[in-house]
Amino acid sequence: MSAIHEPISTSTNDKHSIDLLRSRLNQVLLGKADRMELVIACLLAGGHLLLDDLPGLGKTTLAKAIARCFGAKFARIQCTPDLLPTDVTGFNMFNQKTREFEFHHGPVFSDILLADEINRTTPRTQSALFEAMAERQVTIDGESRPLSPVFFVIATQNPIESHGAYPLPEAQLDRFSMKLEIGYPDRAAQIAILNQVDSQHNSTSDSCESLSLDTLQALQNHAQGIRIAPAVQEYLVDLCEATRNHESVSLGLSPRGMLIWQRVARAWALLQNRDFVIPDDIKAVAIPVVGVRLITRGQPASSVIESILKEVEAPSYR
Repeated sequence: MSAIHEPISTSTNDKHSIDLLRSRLNQVLLGKADRMELVIACLLAGGHLLLDDLPGLGKTTLAKAIARCFGAKFARIQCTPDLLPTDVTGFNMFNQKTREFEFHHGPVFSDILLADEINRTTPRTQSALFEAMAERQVTIDGESRPLSPVFFVIATQNPIESHGAYPLPEAQLDRFSMKLEIGYPDRAAQIAILNQVDSQHNSTSDSCESLSLDTLQALQNHAQGIRIAPAVQEYLVDLCEATRNHESVSLGLSPRGMLIWQRVARAWALLQNRDFVIPDDIKAVAIPVVGVRLITRGQPASSVIESILKEVEAPSYR
């Protein structure tokens, strides 16, 4: 197959901003550099993140740290069975004094939104995030209201508790860019955590405030300008079709999933200091991107994805 591209590095400003963000997040969650790379890729792809992990591993701290890095508006929803859709989106209330309806903004009108234990709330309330995540707007009483252009949802769920939980439907899962597990820190990281005597060590420092929402938006725009050769796009389509035809898969990737995969691969290429996508970028993000939306017949999604990556031939590149 034909070659893809000669390497061209990203700008100095982009590299500095990414390195600063990378440094601050690695200070927040010790010993999780590989996971932080994927989190940053998801953020730069303009996507949303589902953290499927046990309590106490730093999910909330991570969400707050990202918001603090960019001076972003942070909001948190504690998902419970009695949570209503209007508790998420906001509502119109009649003002007796002015004799007019006034809109009360819900937590979706933020830059970084943490939906904690999203599978603890009802499907009706879960669906309140559909439009917000897909279109960055909400429609209330027939009126559409725009959200932040960098609106980023981090949702969490506990994989081992099923009592009183409402599993996310496929349509909801398909709106997340990736699903990650943070996992326990290694021994060295645990020792470092024990030695942290000041809680400020678990947050970003003042120097991180040099990053702004404009910087984030510029990085996202740059990421989506990363070139992807026709040969790599054909490779991506081959992989997506393989997920639909695999004997162990009952629901393969949708076109939306394919587009998200391309967006995340572009962001990953930017993190590697390149302005073009290579097949290795597609592979590097495959499990978290595909795993959140692939429905398999008994086999772990990661095993199926790995087998597909081995079976589908990748184009060559210099």
